[in-house]
Amino acid sequence: MKKTCVIITVLILALSTMCGGCDTIDNKAIPNYTVRIDLSNQAIWNTYGVNGMGDYRIFNREKKLPANFPYNVNTYTGFGGVLLMMGIDAPQAYDLACPVESSQSIILSINAENFEAVCPRCGSRYNPLTGGGGPVSGVAINNKVGMRQYRVNPSNGGFFISN
Repeated sequence: MKKTCVIITVLILALSTMCGGCDTIDNKAIPNYTVRIDLSNQAIWNTYGVNGMGDYRIFNREKKLPANFPYNVNTYTGFGGVLLMMGIDAPQAYDLACPVESSQSIILSINAENFEAVCPRCGSRYNPLTGGGGPVSGVAINNKVGMRQYRVNPSNGGFFISN
């Protein structure tokens, strides 16, 4: 009996050691490019911000998205552009490059029905609405990679997005 308890204890310790990092998601799989989007002016936030849960906007300086956004020399939109999405109680921001593909040209799109971010190449799906950009399905689950998240800080009636 004593020998059986020791064996079970050793097995439990071995399994817990092997799975110690099982729930760890790498949300820094894509390169760290500067992010600086100033939506702190309330009028700018009212025009380009997000309000209701699931409402989202894409910022990409090179592609001039959104149209007519007042980009300047101090505005940076990360590696693949920035997704700004209203979560349950606060806006969230993520890089739009697929973390599996890690390419500036492979950009996630948003499924309007469930608000998941979907990669057009590998098919991985991510949860930017309530899951912190974590993987939902596809290669991203196996690779344990999630979307790179950025800070969204309240500022003067709006928000300031940065890394």
